Amino acid sequence: MARRPIILVVAVLAILLAGTAGVYAYDHAQQHTIAKGIRVAGIPIGGLKADAAEARLGQQYLGRLEKSVVVRYGAHRFRLSAKRAHVATDLTATVEEALARSRDGGLISRATRELTGGRVDANLQPQVTFSRAAARRFVARVARTLNRAPQNASVTFASVKLTTVPGRVGRKVDTAALAAAVDAALANPAAARRIRASVATVRPKLTTRALARKYPVVVTIDRASFRLRLWKNLRVKKTYRIAVGMAGLETPAGLYHVQNKQIDPSWQVPNSPWAGKLAGQTIPPGPADPIKARWLGIFNGAGIHGIDPSEYGSIGTAGSHGCVRMTIPDVIELYPQVPVGAPVYIA
Repeated sequence: MARRPIILVVAVLAILLAGTAGVYAYDHAQQHTIAKGIRVAGIPIGGLKADAAEARLGQQYLGRLEKSVVVRYGAHRFRLSAKRAHVATDLTATVEEALARSRDGGLISRATRELTGGRVDANLQPQVTFSRAAARRFVARVARTLNRAPQNASVTFASVKLTTVPGRVGRKVDTAALAAAVDAALANPAAARRIRASVATVRPKLTTRALARKYPVVVTIDRASFRLRLWKNLRVKKTYRIAVGMAGLETPAGLYHVQNKQIDPSWQVPNSPWAGKLAGQTIPPGPADPIKARWLGIFNGAGIHGIDPSEYGSIGTAGSHGCVRMTIPDVIELYPQVPVGAPVYIA
């Protein structure tokens, strides 16, 4: 009777040993199979052997990773290929990581999970590398093409017309935001690979509307027609008849500005041969002073001034020594309307 319990114990031990051996053999057979539930970048590879898993990833993951990144703005399209960006990943290492995750836990827990249909809930992300230098060169190329400096509005001067050149807005690419989007697309095939460039509008400092404020007063002198025009806010306010410099002593052409002003000015006689004995002298206001009423200096001793009524016959001719002559009433009327610094264009 004593031998029956011993036999029973031996039998139970034999069954346990056999079961353990079976569990070990099953677990050993599963060591090259990826556990169910494991994904790579959302692609299921559970239940596959390593080679099959790597092949599936090569088809599905690499296909997405090798697509070009496209940046667009309006009609512009910029393409960065995976090859040029040196995009690479190690799928073998990723599959090995999946196998390692499949072997987590002890022998019994793994076998129980497999036999009961359990899963390993894991979504692995492959390590992707790319050339940041290539990505930055791509972003720089986009910026060079799209960036445009704003253009200030301006005025083109002519004797009878002031032409307004409209300002133009510029644009500037947000290179930091674009670089981040390009990096994300290269590193993760699930990220958007069609990127719209973020471009800011850059307004000119001087707009067309502001031109009139910049040029509230302009004087133009047409030597050929002996006309001086006073412009207010880029529109002609009044035209005056004038005299200009004679041959050899021409009133200088070009764009100048009113440098100084004076009421009842003295005459600073130029050191020129035509001045004779008066050269270099200062003639005070009075009958001997040919500069009457008002003076607006514009360039190197040349200016706009009134003349004695006895000289009014020179108005409408090239009869001065380089200055612009006006009648006394006209120069008195013009004087307070033209500030120091106002542009004077002589054609």
